[in-house]
Amino acid sequence: MPERPWIIKVSSSERQVIGALGSIGTATLASRVLGFARDMIVALAFGAGPVTDAFFVAFRIPNILRRLLAEGALSTAVIPVFTEYAVTRSREDLVRMLRAVLAASLLVLGVVTLVGIVSAPWIVTVIAPGFADDPGQRGLAVQLTRVMFPYLVLVGLAAFAMGVLNSQGRFFVAALGPAILNVGMIVTVLALVRHVDPPILALAVGVLVGGVGQMLVQLPSLRAIGLLVTPSGELAHPALGRVARLLLPAVFGLAAVQVMVFVNTLLASLLPAGSISFLYYADRVMEFPLGVFGIALASASLPAMARQAAEGDVRAVAGTVNFALRLASYISVPAMVGLVVLSTPITRLLFERGRFSAADTTATAAALVWYAVGLVGFAGARIAAQAFYAVAEPGTAVKLGVLAIVANLIAAVVLMGPMGHSGLAAASSFGAYVNLGGLLWAARRRFGPIGGRTLLRSVTRTTIASVPLLLWCVAALRLAERLPLHTTGRLAGWLTVTVAVGAAVFAMTSVLLRSPERLALWGMLPTRRRR
Repeated sequence: MPERPWIIKVSSSERQVIGALGSIGTATLASRVLGFARDMIVALAFGAGPVTDAFFVAFRIPNILRRLLAEGALSTAVIPVFTEYAVTRSREDLVRMLRAVLAASLLVLGVVTLVGIVSAPWIVTVIAPGFADDPGQRGLAVQLTRVMFPYLVLVGLAAFAMGVLNSQGRFFVAALGPAILNVGMIVTVLALVRHVDPPILALAVGVLVGGVGQMLVQLPSLRAIGLLVTPSGELAHPALGRVARLLLPAVFGLAAVQVMVFVNTLLASLLPAGSISFLYYADRVMEFPLGVFGIALASASLPAMARQAAEGDVRAVAGTVNFALRLASYISVPAMVGLVVLSTPITRLLFERGRFSAADTTATAAALVWYAVGLVGFAGARIAAQAFYAVAEPGTAVKLGVLAIVANLIAAVVLMGPMGHSGLAAASSFGAYVNLGGLLWAARRRFGPIGGRTLLRSVTRTTIASVPLLLWCVAALRLAERLPLHTTGRLAGWLTVTVAVGAAVFAMTSVLLRSPERLALWGMLPTRRRR
């Protein structure tokens, strides 16, 4: 048989990443679909204005805590420690360590929650200083913040459980947590919106209900592997110091994007009413591909890199980073093209109903364009940062995260004047690329060559494959101007066909270009056993 050099030789660790990606991506897809359903209900019931601005400011706290804990810092800190104990220690040592970490987590989360409830007025002032001119809106934001702050304890326990399950090679149930959160919010708002005053309080209660479900759904899997533990009083366990040394830098390192969100929220509160909501809805759309693939791929890569680091093979860590970045760009580039060109019909289909007007659609779509431009940067930075947590050197990610925050802040101040809320979205994307560039430079210095030429060829190939997709989307958008798409059903049908044909166009171009990432994803996913 003739040699086919364009086919990637896939290692066992890369197969592990792909297998985990299948499980995490499937669960995250369910979460994102339910998240859209949740946002559609919110847009229908409340529209975009001062009330929703107050909720989204308050929701920043639990939402960012969810991303930092369930999708970021806590799991990032505990997985390397859990993995090392699972690989090198006895079962008894593993259980003892888990009990100690659980006890310390509950103590810290409880204290922070109490402080957060008491400090809610100051928190709202910092996040949204523009609310000071409207005492009613500020008071509502404070009330909602206090109601939702206990979610920190719930999501912390869920993140602990996810770390345990991921370190044991189980991914699906742990990744299903955010979907449960969305179900809780949808059910609660539908049940309570007419029975509470103010009605938006139903959404805040839904966050707590979803948090309880997010935690409970993982208990059967923990019991099945014999690691459903109770907290102990051993607060001097040596593993706690190691987790703390990873956790504190991880919070700052992985929080770079979330701090950008805080900065944008603060600045958006100084812009016309509705700006915060426009950015929120646009961010939700952009996070669909980012969550389903970008963040999922970062989560799938960490256990593999942690195991490689525990075995002392840093060159293997570099190889996994390269592999994950190539897969990320293969999905992110065409997704970026689709979101930029089709931003208006996507926003209209998802949100334009009830009190969400055509003007709201235009404003949200403008922000979506600039968020989508940064999709590759957001996904790539999350993946590259994981390598430093895997080798227990999070300080590098911290420094580069701070650099990205500064870049975002400068760009936001410069752009918000001429571009309004869209400038804040563009600033976030700029900060993401600064973060990614710095992380790649640092990875090259720490791990040696990371296959830069291979990565560049892959991105170039994917970009070329996206050109026919771009042409198709532009042609379909022009055709839509002559079609009667005034109903939701017709618009949904047109958009479905447009996206499906666009995906097929990109796939066929990938075949012609012999993209190895296509073979890695499409050839391996069906053969992998998903948990």
